Amino acid sequence: MTAMIRWMRALLRLGTGISFMVLIAAVTVQVVGRGFVGASPVWTEELTRFALLYLAGFGTGLALLTGDLVNVDLVSEGLPGRWPWLLRLVSAGLVLGFCALIIAPAWQFTRIGAMQTSPAMGLPMNYAHGSVLLLLAVLALAGLLRVTGMLTGATDGRPENLVGEIE
Repeated sequence: MTAMIRWMRALLRLGTGISFMVLIAAVTVQVVGRGFVGASPVWTEELTRFALLYLAGFGTGLALLTGDLVNVDLVSEGLPGRWPWLLRLVSAGLVLGFCALIIAPAWQFTRIGAMQTSPAMGLPMNYAHGSVLLLLAVLALAGLLRVTGMLTGATDGRPENLVGEIE
């Protein structure tokens, strides 16, 4: 289980990094074009939006796996006994449940995008709409790995690097 979580984390880091590099490249072309040439290519606006969508798609699952997603640790971690662990488990289960609930409509949304094209780049919009499907699938898988890891004892569901913690 630990190896699977590590593999998933590495894959999500790679996807997040590539999305961020594409974003940086597109914005650099925009800045150079506007600052030194007088105009930037139209496609850079669209590529920037697509890169941001995929950055969120990969990054959200990664944040859940590492524990960097927004939590209410102040409340849950102050409770006695196994309550904090139980609340982390329920939270991961709810994330998994909600994602599972809306993944079919996201798939339908993505399929509809195949009938449309982006105005500047001419790509089928299912590439952009697919980022929502990616986000839900990755978040659901991260939730499943977290629940499974907690139930098998591979992880306790706590964030990896808590701010202010002394090692």
